[in-house]
Amino acid sequence: MAGNNSLSAAKRAKQDEFYTQLSDIEDELRHYRKHFEGRTVLCNCDDPSVSNFFHYFAYNFERLGLRRLITTCYKSQDINLFSRGEAGRAVYLIYDGDRNGNRVPDPDEIGVHQLDGDGDFRSPECIELLKQSDVVVTNPPFSLFREYIAQLMEYGKKFLIIGNQNAITYKEIFPLLMQNQIWLGYKSGDMAFRVPADSEPRATRYWQDETGQKWRSMGNICWFTNLDHRKRHEELILYKTYSAEAYPYYDNYDAINVDRVTDIPVDFDGAMGVPITFLDKYNPEQFEILDANDYRKNDAMPCKPHGLIKDKEGAIDGKPKYVRILIKPRH
Repeated sequence: MAGNNSLSAAKRAKQDEFYTQLSDIEDELRHYRKHFEGRTVLCNCDDPSVSNFFHYFAYNFERLGLRRLITTCYKSQDINLFSRGEAGRAVYLIYDGDRNGNRVPDPDEIGVHQLDGDGDFRSPECIELLKQSDVVVTNPPFSLFREYIAQLMEYGKKFLIIGNQNAITYKEIFPLLMQNQIWLGYKSGDMAFRVPADSEPRATRYWQDETGQKWRSMGNICWFTNLDHRKRHEELILYKTYSAEAYPYYDNYDAINVDRVTDIPVDFDGAMGVPITFLDKYNPEQFEILDANDYRKNDAMPCKPHGLIKDKEGAIDGKPKYVRILIKPRH
């Protein structure tokens, strides 16, 4: 049984190996500079020999005014880049900034330490490193996203992490969005990730470049964060007007349906069901996110743990709609 568990864990870890491009990291992180001065940053799902998160923070350490950078990686990663230790061991790195004045993170300025365990972010020694950090920035395993977010919330950490857009609908995640404990970052949409050389080819969104590097493209990626940013306070400009014909009510919820974010009516004050892409434009000063359970038309309707309008109950004239977030204007 233990052997099967190890094989399953190894397979899952391989499927979760998506290496973020430096350009995507730079494009997002430029909106959060004020959150890093004097802070300890932890990248706890990163092989430092290939991680662009480590690269970004190490090379921008002084510009961001960081106090310390800590990076951990899962076992079986190669740390020969730093000419220390041995391959196949989980390690953590500590970088306290430039010491020789060249403003470059040289190998002898980076402390490489071996971990007793496998480097899993849930292990006690990795949790101790988490406790030492102020802000966590990484691309965590998609298959463990629920557990990863739960840990960050348990320890009260600030964070900026990458996740699949579908995570918005998880019963563990959407209530946090509804309560404004977490929100989306600046960028969302298609992102291309480098994947290991032994990755299995996929039928779609998979290719190799001229160097032989394998890539996966994922068209529904979001940054999840609890760091405030300017976009979160921009007003969504509305211009459509309400009519009963254009905005029918759901069969089972006391709310109208809105098929596109751009179609939100400017003159309707009640509850509205909007696509999950609304969260990319969500301004908590302009709209309130509602628990759909509070808008059920009768008690025979099941109470959903996620608080969304979804599944067969989210229908109009018997025809189900895609998942909807329930909102209403604050003004």
